[in-house]
Amino acid sequence: MPQLAFNSPIGPLALFEADGAIVAVDWGFLPENDETPLLLKARDQLEEYFDGKRTTFDLPLAPHGTAFQQKVWAALARIPFGQTKSYGELAEELGTAARALGGACGRNPIPVIIPCHRVLAANGAMGGYSGIDGIETKEFLLRHEGVPVK
Repeated sequence: MPQLAFNSPIGPLALFEADGAIVAVDWGFLPENDETPLLLKARDQLEEYFDGKRTTFDLPLAPHGTAFQQKVWAALARIPFGQTKSYGELAEELGTAARALGGACGRNPIPVIIPCHRVLAANGAMGGYSGIDGIETKEFLLRHEGVPVK
């Protein structure tokens, strides 16, 4: 599986490609890199995002997960840059429980690009985040997008 790691403001990120789509973004470096056109495009778009020059991603994505997880991840991808939703709001939209939705958010294999960081608890609390520094990473991403963080 082609993969490419690079440094970002939230630490080292590793991108993974399969069958012409991005299938994962993970935290950390890799011993070897494959510079495919898609992985380079994904890296460039993430760098543009972190540089404040991009608010949406234009990449083929194919995260592996259950039908329910796919439904949640598609809903996450529709939350615009600089906006948030609560777990409850999103769960109501999808006709599911907030706890189940939170579980799917935590299993998001393509963080940042599929913006699970834009989902907060009903009272505005951060909830959780799978990033390398957990909540600190989520707060960084939200501040980067201009979202006030408590």
